[in-house]
Amino acid sequence: MNQIAPVGAARPPWLTRMLAPLRSASVRLAAVYALMFGLSALSLVLFLWWDSAGLLERQVQAAIRADAQGLSERWQEGGVPSLILTLQDRLNENVDDDAIYLLVDAGYNRVAGNLEHWPHGVGTSTVWYELPVERDGVRSLAEVHRFDLPGGFRLLVGRDVRTRAQLRRLLTDALFWAVLLVIVLGTVGALAVRNFFRRLVANIAATAGAISRGDLTRRVTVSGSGDEFDRVAESINDMLDRIGRLMDGVRQVSNAIAHDLRTPITRARARLEDAAEHAHTPEELHAAVERAVADLDHVTAVFQALLRIAEIEAGARRSAFARFDAAPLLTDLAELYGALAEERGLTLDLDVPPRLPAFGDRELIQQAVANLLDNAVKFSPEGGEVRLAAGIAGGALRIAITDQGPGIRPEDKPRATQRFFRAEAARNTPGSGLGLALVQAVAQLHHGTLMLEDAAPGLAAVLVLAVVAGRVGFGNPRGADFSEMNARSSPPHPEATRGLS
Repeated sequence: MNQIAPVGAARPPWLTRMLAPLRSASVRLAAVYALMFGLSALSLVLFLWWDSAGLLERQVQAAIRADAQGLSERWQEGGVPSLILTLQDRLNENVDDDAIYLLVDAGYNRVAGNLEHWPHGVGTSTVWYELPVERDGVRSLAEVHRFDLPGGFRLLVGRDVRTRAQLRRLLTDALFWAVLLVIVLGTVGALAVRNFFRRLVANIAATAGAISRGDLTRRVTVSGSGDEFDRVAESINDMLDRIGRLMDGVRQVSNAIAHDLRTPITRARARLEDAAEHAHTPEELHAAVERAVADLDHVTAVFQALLRIAEIEAGARRSAFARFDAAPLLTDLAELYGALAEERGLTLDLDVPPRLPAFGDRELIQQAVANLLDNAVKFSPEGGEVRLAAGIAGGALRIAITDQGPGIRPEDKPRATQRFFRAEAARNTPGSGLGLALVQAVAQLHHGTLMLEDAAPGLAAVLVLAVVAGRVGFGNPRGADFSEMNARSSPPHPEATRGLS
């Protein structure tokens, strides 16, 4: 009993081997190229063949019509005798010996011309006929047309088209060889396209394979021609470079976390262990626990800062973008840090216009400026001056915080915004090296930049944010009250940003 093969049954091995090349993208691309090339070339050849053969046919038919028109005029002038005389004259003057004439009466009896009898099958005057004829004992091929005359006479006018038939055969042979040439060239071109595509894909595949095996130094080879494949290779290489930098950053952050957090965790453990062994009163035990909690709070603050930076870099905060006035925000921060600066014997100057329209995450911009102010106050010497200035320049919001501290060495500036980086001048001050990293992340989120410039003496930290009118469509079409938007969040307390710089 025959069994019905189940749906989705495996193909026979020979069919699988036959279809295997079709799964290759290079083979499919080569086949498409060969098909398009063949169709284009074949269409061109066919058009040339049709146009050449059609031109010859149209010339013959035009000559026959002109000849018939002249004979018709002679018929009208002199009747049958004049037409017979004209036919004889034209036959005598036909140098090419390609003219065909036959005049017959109502009974198809020959009256004049160079054909012996009326050709079989020529029965209507509305059709052009191409048929074999015999004249002067020689068989040839003719294209003829029938014209009916008064009195039952019939006139056959034509031309010998043996030469045209020979030319048509030559064109047909040329078409055949052209088709063969198209097939050969299409095949060669398809193989060239396939090999080129395979080399390109093999280059990318080899690079991807090496990277998957752990060799992050491999890159896709760029030919230097500047074509689309080079642009793809350059994009892939840029992506690999960024991945490499991110992985280096992850390793550095991991090492920095392990190094910077080991001390407070170890200190907290030692204090708790010491309190457990040597504390004699509840007050001593409570004091040791408080010191350990403070150390652990610092660890928690570092992790919160890392998570916040990661959230900002991922662009998750773009949903919080809104229109607001940055002038009150900066004024509140200046008042807040002005009190802290006064405690340390510093002065804080504010240079902010009455209104600074902006568009972005108000809380993040507030946190970034607070970090910069905290750094400026922290590193300025007693009696120094900190200046906060802001304005609109070049279609962007520029916020500059200038101090008179030790500044940053030129060789340290490229690394100043890296996580956990701390310059030599900041080794003995509280902090974890995350403050500028957070400011840089906020700047990038707002399509801006953070510039660290020498203030001679001190440092000028310039935060440029592309968040003003004309750049991101700032406007107030509904007459929003800036005072309401400013009330949505309050400035951070100075203690909230300490330990991040």
